Amino acid sequence: MRTSSMLWTLALLAALAAFPLVAPALGLDFYISFVRRVLIYALAATSLNLILGYGGMVALGHAAFFGAGAYAVGILAMSGVTSALVSWPVAMLLAALLACLTGAVSLRTRGVYFIMITLAFAQMLFYIFISLRQYGGEDGLNLPGYSTLPGIDLADDRSFYYLVLVIFVVMMWLFGRVTQSRFGTALQGIRENESRMESMGYPVYRIKLTAFTLSGAAAGLAGALLANHNLFISPSLMHWTQSANLLIMVLVGGIGLRYGGVAGAVVMLVLEEVLRQWTEYWHLPLGVLLLGVVFGAPRGLVGLLGPLFGGRAAAQTGKAGS
Repeated sequence: MRTSSMLWTLALLAALAAFPLVAPALGLDFYISFVRRVLIYALAATSLNLILGYGGMVALGHAAFFGAGAYAVGILAMSGVTSALVSWPVAMLLAALLACLTGAVSLRTRGVYFIMITLAFAQMLFYIFISLRQYGGEDGLNLPGYSTLPGIDLADDRSFYYLVLVIFVVMMWLFGRVTQSRFGTALQGIRENESRMESMGYPVYRIKLTAFTLSGAAAGLAGALLANHNLFISPSLMHWTQSANLLIMVLVGGIGLRYGGVAGAVVMLVLEEVLRQWTEYWHLPLGVLLLGVVFGAPRGLVGLLGPLFGGRAAAQTGKAGS
């Protein structure tokens, strides 16, 4: 089974790597940018899956870290700092710091209180940024250009696509390493029975806060990539509805499954793109289809496929923030 999963993963990676080479011949140049966007959102959803699926922390403010990473790139670009070697790590650091501060407060609570505190922090950031007129306010912020990297022209669709693909692969590999490490095992143990893990001597609060911070840093990197993808940053990236979208992606793909966030992002964005071409009221059929997925595959799409991609799903306790 492990060999089969590896073969499928390699086949998908090969298809993703070949796509920009064959897309122009098929008249699908536009979809190079679209697939790149899907990869960025897949990374953001996977970062949420770390705390939601493996830590049992139902956070409704994850978009704050996503948006903070994007704004970090935009604000630095306006100040003349365009090097990705500077702005992208800063975006991750800022998002990690915000996640650490949010987690330091919210992780002292449980259940609905945890959800509401993460939501409150995200909404505070949202209203702060729409009030900053020098950075676009409600109208958002236009980037003066792409971030710069030695030897890589991000203005070239193919170059930027392959850069995002490499980052995505590396981050997914790191995600797998983290979840399979002693830290990841302890995090899942805390999700299952926090009191027992505490009685065994595990620093429960510290482990959860570390996971929350790492998740925020990964979301910040996704935000930095999205800022360059769009060359525009909207404060709506930080709105709670964006957090809900990421949450739905994880639910649809499979909570606690390695590729759950990836599958959810692919399904959500592809359905949106297809349905939008058929009707301007695409939200309604999208909602119906998503309800069908949720009721037909309660463990998510990856869970429905079993060990083919994601292996065994993490057991769910239904305890928010615990």
